[in-house]
Amino acid sequence: MAKVLVSDPIDQAGVEILSQVAQVDVNTGLPAEELIKIIPDYDALMVRSGTKVTQGIIEAGTQLKIIGRAGVGVDNIDVPVATRRGIVVVNSPEGNTIAAAEHAIAMMLSLSRHIPSAHQSLLNGKWDRKTYVGSEVYKKPSASLGLGKIGAHVATVARSMGMKLLAFDPFHLPRAGGTVGL
Repeated sequence: MAKVLVSDPIDQAGVEILSQVAQVDVNTGLPAEELIKIIPDYDALMVRSGTKVTQGIIEAGTQLKIIGRAGVGVDNIDVPVATRRGIVVVNSPEGNTIAAAEHAIAMMLSLSRHIPSAHQSLLNGKWDRKTYVGSEVYKKPSASLGLGKIGAHVATVARSMGMKLLAFDPFHLPRAGGTVGL
């Protein structure tokens, strides 16, 4: 049976899924030196953003066949070294798309309604309702610098809230010079 090392915290559901097809060891927060010592025993390595998968770690992983990133991007993995060694590097690019978009919308609403200031005022024993009413986002502009997965979802939610959309993305909007009012 294949052995998988999970070196960064991942959701228990992910560990359970991996456990259906492999022996899974969760050992998080390892210093690089310790990871280099134990990685030769594993066929796969699962990381998030905490573990930096360096050339030294990859070269020590003599049995490694795959390195998985539970998240967007692979900036913490030395992909050229892994590729030269024949190790597949994968990620989960849509893993946190909805969560990140919802967080952006929550921050926008929080600021438009002065929630951080109102919260602090309340903690200080005051309640000045008129000061913290804020403003509606309806018919207000929402600007997006990028219409990738997250930016596009933010735009969809903002539009559903009646906001006027402005966007810049040179890859998705090349005919408009990268800019468009939606």
